[in-house]
Amino acid sequence: MSRTYTIKVRDRATGKTHTLQVPEDRYILHTGEKQGVELPFSCRNGACTACAVRVLSGEIYQPEAIGLSPDLRKQGYALLCVSYPRSDLEVETQDEDEVYELQFGRYFAKGRVKAGLPLDEE
Repeated sequence: MSRTYTIKVRDRATGKTHTLQVPEDRYILHTGEKQGVELPFSCRNGACTACAVRVLSGEIYQPEAIGLSPDLRKQGYALLCVSYPRSDLEVETQDEDEVYELQFGRYFAKGRVKAGLPLDEE
């Protein structure tokens, strides 16, 4: 029998806090939806940052979160669509563009790519 945890999700966009009961073997986003809570999402595969949250307290398990770098995971970011609770949690939704910029911004600030030249030779 799996354990169930209390998850508090602060939605920065609406200012609301949602409280969910999520079994340890269920995705947080999917379980929230079944409980009538609308949270941001896009791909549902852990590949984008639409459902990104910052973990404020508690432990989360997200082995399929390919859309987040190991560095951002260490900084406490998680993707609700592919995250399982491992304790009671408090998380806060993030602006998708903010998280995307944190992860990929350094790659896009280098100007135009010239055809046929490696980036370090430009």
